[in-house]
Amino acid sequence: MLYFDHNATSPMTASARQVWLDAAERWVGNPSSQHRLGSRASSALEDARHRLARLLGCDALDLVFTSGATESNNQVLHHFARVLPPDREVWISSIEHPCLVQAARWYFPGRVRWLPANPQGQVDLDVLDDWALGALPGVVCVMAANNETGVIQPWAEARAWCASREIPFLCDATQWLGKLPAQGLGGCDWVSGCAHKFGGPRGVGFLKCPTRGRVSPLIRGGSQEEGRRAGTENVPGILSLVSALESREAWLAAGGAEHASVPKARFEAQLLEELPGTEVVGQGVPRLWNTVSALFPQKDCQQRWVVKLDRQGCAVSTGSACASGSEEPSHVLKAMGFADSQANRMIRLSSGWDTPEADWDRLLDAIKVVRDSIEKGNTAR
Repeated sequence: MLYFDHNATSPMTASARQVWLDAAERWVGNPSSQHRLGSRASSALEDARHRLARLLGCDALDLVFTSGATESNNQVLHHFARVLPPDREVWISSIEHPCLVQAARWYFPGRVRWLPANPQGQVDLDVLDDWALGALPGVVCVMAANNETGVIQPWAEARAWCASREIPFLCDATQWLGKLPAQGLGGCDWVSGCAHKFGGPRGVGFLKCPTRGRVSPLIRGGSQEEGRRAGTENVPGILSLVSALESREAWLAAGGAEHASVPKARFEAQLLEELPGTEVVGQGVPRLWNTVSALFPQKDCQQRWVVKLDRQGCAVSTGSACASGSEEPSHVLKAMGFADSQANRMIRLSSGWDTPEADWDRLLDAIKVVRDSIEKGNTAR
């Protein structure tokens, strides 16, 4: 099976799996326990925290380990819901992951201002100065790279704008981590990430918090993580997370991203040639080296494309729901100005670090087979 859905989840690497297994056998104690086994587990946990801090460029005490980016993002908005004045707005990019979009609507009903996106899929920061002529926001949220389109966002510029006005800034770095260097993200006030997007285990992530100030915990019931997140830490998962990210950073340093972007670019060119009417979303602006989001020709529903490609041995995903009446099309594409009929044609293809060039060729061949079967079926009707 060709796996082109790494943006949804990336299988654990062999090394990350081994780290998890070794840690599960070796660090059996609860890090909060006072006996030697607990102390050893605590020491391993803190070593991992320092290693992750070095990758991000922040202080180890700024890091809180969580169950993943969804919890981390909810933690941030929960915190601000408790500390911001009741009339203070939050400004969030209109293309954020649903875990941030839905949490914002829950915690701040009627108090969210959505930063617009341009037709290429980048957040438009030009509105910030105009909006700031009124009241400043309580927090600004801009992701590092979009999960659906792969378009890289101006998070560093947003961070600088916020820093100059002493406004807290959250960057969801879930799709960035492991695909682009992590160094520099630690300069953001808040950063969320999770392991399973870059080859670590599922169910473990982190939240980088501001160096100063108290964090209002989302999960209560213990003093773990300096009182910022209750619950026994997942030591094997955390060690595996850090190991996986270190491996990806080494791959990036060796030029892996530049090498991997070549077959993707060639695939895109061939796709546009083979399927007239196809549109690559975000073409012309910086995107992740592994992601191709394309509006396929309006010959069949996107869900049926996914099913038919699956039968050809290719695992791909949609960026929005099929026009079935039960779900809305992608909010990301709608924010970019695409009509619902266009958004319902998007297929997302996301490769991994070890995807061979030949797999892109085989994927294209499978797409051509599905195209021919669709055209044959339409002709028969």
